[in-house]
Amino acid sequence: MNRSAPYLKLLATVLLACAATATSAARAQAPIVIKFSHVVAPDTPKGRAAERFKLLAEQMTGGRVKVEVYPNSQLYRDREELEALQLGAVQMLAPSLAKFSPLGVKEFEAFDLPYIFPSKEALYAVTEGRIGRGLLRKLESKGITGLAYWDNGFKVMSANKPLLAPGDFRGLRMRIQASRVLDAQMRALGAQPVALAFSETAPALRDGVVEGTENPPSNMFTQRMHESQKHLTVSNHGYLGYAVIVNKKFWDGLPGAVRKQLERAMLEATAYEKTIAQRTNDAALESIRRAGTTTIHTLSPQQQAEWRRAMQPVYTQMEDRIGKDIVEAIRREANR
Repeated sequence: MNRSAPYLKLLATVLLACAATATSAARAQAPIVIKFSHVVAPDTPKGRAAERFKLLAEQMTGGRVKVEVYPNSQLYRDREELEALQLGAVQMLAPSLAKFSPLGVKEFEAFDLPYIFPSKEALYAVTEGRIGRGLLRKLESKGITGLAYWDNGFKVMSANKPLLAPGDFRGLRMRIQASRVLDAQMRALGAQPVALAFSETAPALRDGVVEGTENPPSNMFTQRMHESQKHLTVSNHGYLGYAVIVNKKFWDGLPGAVRKQLERAMLEATAYEKTIAQRTNDAALESIRRAGTTTIHTLSPQQQAEWRRAMQPVYTQMEDRIGKDIVEAIRREANR
């Protein structure tokens, strides 16, 4: 059958239109991918909460969203991940609060101040209240939306010698996160602070590049740091928490219904994270004890008072940097 040129042209147009429609439909049905990168092990409180968020997000959106979790610095290390988020290479992170200072939001360093939170209840009064919400809003001008605070509890100190008095730190090379507050804290104790990425810490302890560190027990145990640390002091001198954050442009561009479903998934994942954080750290400390490689010390009230006195100058040194108003506001809220 002979077909005229106009007919063939029309047929080609229809076929192209059908192909374009099919492609558009396929794109519409393709899941929205959220790459969630973090630097700790899957069996830490943060790692387990990230997996819980993945499960809830995929269930609540009926598969419209796919969450890919990348633990243990598989994609990015400490210094790289925030830039990757801002560039859109990943969509979601849960960095420690100290990491926001290089972005120009130094107020988050208040969470690093020694002994600023007397209890978890005091901490939650800050993070879940007006102060915590206000700090997250400060990230928006950096292209970041803050979704929630996650908790990894209070820190212990470790080294290859007992750390019972401030004088025991003198001259020790102690690994810290990159934080001016933590740098000042270690110097107040007489130690030499060495800022290293979390992924570099366990090898540095094994090789003697640093002699000690501070971390919640769950981070120490899952990274096997205790195997090269003969002594651990339950000091509870500092806090390690995270902010779950997302690329603002990506988040604002989501369909409204999907965003609401993800907010609900994050709310439930956050509640779950808080229930497991202390339990996980207690179990990790007991596992370190059972491993037999590390002697565990607990500070007496008198020893803890001595540590507090030694680190009190950090507040004076850091108030101008962090902001005296925010430090005083946190202390008032935490000590109600």
